[in-house]
Amino acid sequence: MDVQDYMKNDLFAARNDIELLKTGKGTASAKLTVKPHHLNAYRTLHGGALFTLADFAFAAACNSHGTVAVGINASMSYIKAVTEGEVIAEAEEVALGSKLSNYIVKVYQNKEIVAIFEGMAYRKKHVPLGSAG
Repeated sequence: MDVQDYMKNDLFAARNDIELLKTGKGTASAKLTVKPHHLNAYRTLHGGALFTLADFAFAAACNSHGTVAVGINASMSYIKAVTEGEVIAEAEEVALGSKLSNYIVKVYQNKEIVAIFEGMAYRKKHVPLGSAG
């Protein structure tokens, strides 16, 4: 199973209107078009929605090698508020080991960075994508 098909199983991302744009070895990008239900009480894009977008791109990038990888640590810095339009998350692998890998995800709106996500994944090297458990 390839990562594009595997990521279709992420029902939480789908429920939150997140679309996988492209993947490559150690890279991925995803998009969220801001809708009213993505806004917080202050009428800006909810931090959880922004985190979910970045986390989805991270998941696609770290699973792009054909075996299951799961996030074990993540942090996010919010740089600029978003109120409407599209946001794009671009994930890039910065270190790939036999058990651990690290990623930076930059989230953009109109080519301007609005958030930066850092994530670490544990690689289950003997578990191919699509396998249970």
